[in-house]
Amino acid sequence: MMKGSLTYIKLLGIFLILLVSCNEDRISENDFGTIKGKVVMEGTNAPLENVRISTNPFTSTVFSDNKGNFKIENVPVGEYSVGARLDGYLATFEPATVVTNLAVNVIFEMQISTANNRPPTAPELTSPAENEVLESTEVVFEWESTDPEEDPITYTLELRNDQNEDVLLFEDITEPTFTYSDLMLGAQYFWQVSAKDEYNPAVLSTVGTFKVMTAPVENRFLFVRNINGNNVIFSADEDGNEFQLTSENTNSYRPRRNVAANRIAYLQTTGAQADIYTMKRDGTDKVKVTTNIQPNGFNLNEINIAWPPTSDKIYFPSLDKLYRIRPNGQGIQLIYQTPDGSLISEIGISGNNDFIVLKTNDLNGYNIKIFTIRFNGTVIDTLISGVSGAASGLDISVTNKKIIYSYDVSEFQSSDYRRLDSRIFMYDITDGTTTDISAEKPNGTNDLDCKFSPNEAFVIYTNTSNDGISQKDVYSLEIGEEETRELLYTDAFMPDWE
Repeated sequence: MMKGSLTYIKLLGIFLILLVSCNEDRISENDFGTIKGKVVMEGTNAPLENVRISTNPFTSTVFSDNKGNFKIENVPVGEYSVGARLDGYLATFEPATVVTNLAVNVIFEMQISTANNRPPTAPELTSPAENEVLESTEVVFEWESTDPEEDPITYTLELRNDQNEDVLLFEDITEPTFTYSDLMLGAQYFWQVSAKDEYNPAVLSTVGTFKVMTAPVENRFLFVRNINGNNVIFSADEDGNEFQLTSENTNSYRPRRNVAANRIAYLQTTGAQADIYTMKRDGTDKVKVTTNIQPNGFNLNEINIAWPPTSDKIYFPSLDKLYRIRPNGQGIQLIYQTPDGSLISEIGISGNNDFIVLKTNDLNGYNIKIFTIRFNGTVIDTLISGVSGAASGLDISVTNKKIIYSYDVSEFQSSDYRRLDSRIFMYDITDGTTTDISAEKPNGTNDLDCKFSPNEAFVIYTNTSNDGISQKDVYSLEIGEEETRELLYTDAFMPDWE
């Protein structure tokens, strides 16, 4: 056979082999499957609509519906990478194996893309103002910052002072305000706020500066003012200059200064419980005194405590019992218990620790009795007993010869303990006489919370309308002298004068 014929036969054989091989690899009409699934947001599983779904190798492109579902039909069998793309989200890919006449299920959980997310604005410090001098040991920090995408912002506040090397960090603040209640008097402070969202580094404010006034430790007057629903204790001088001693975030009242200890005792409530605290005259070094046995009575606002000027004991009522305790919380003692179960609400201790004056009442605050006892419990004298109406305010003179108290002569009684005509009375222990000293008290008002002045010539007290809701103010009057009522402090009550 000729050489050319052999070559032709070989080429024909190769062609037939290739033809048979190609016919064997062809996909039949039934070699197709389906890819279906759902697209949701990572974390919340909320469905995502209009997500573009495609395959690699490419077959076709579809979009998810309003429930996040999608379906790609007539996909040749084989291995694929299925991709999900949506503006504002990171592209996501999942593997899928398509088999004949079956549907493979693919779930996409898409993350929000942070590539173009912007950080919050640098906080702008608004309060306290730059170089402001605070007249309190409490400060309310305020600032402003916004996030372009309205992402949640978390703040950190850094606080330093010029008195020591302490650096205070207050983290995870979620609102643009923060209250701090333990400033040092006379110190200069520096503060800075950082703001960050969950995607970007923190941004810093400028450094703010403020000062705290020097402590007015010589203030002789104490009183209480209600701020945003809490009682707050203030000190003041004779010129009316005031200084805040306790925080607006706690309910503190009934201040009593002890001359020997040079500290102030007071009541502070937490929920339905009251405790005795003491503090320095500048409002610092607050110490809790009571623990297991606490001051209590028919109404926590209507009970008082006593800390005689030269005594190292604080006296307080707890229902039908009278206790005393050292300022360090040690040595608590039961002094007296009422024999009839009546509640002790107010107390006064003589300066020479010779006798005690008590005001007792029933669970409603009425059926009052004011009387004096020895420390052994022996009753000495009874000032009031068996009368209707309310009484409040109780104090003993420095000479231990006079007692003052306020009593509602209208004898009105109500569930809210409202008084209609409360007047101040002075009882002379020597001759047993009682004198009304509420000279020229305006009609329709009450004189309450009475205390002797240090020289016994004056009485300091609270006056307010008998409507039970009007503002209270602190006045003084000279005992036995007409037209001497003088306004000392407005919007104030529960005074003390040492």
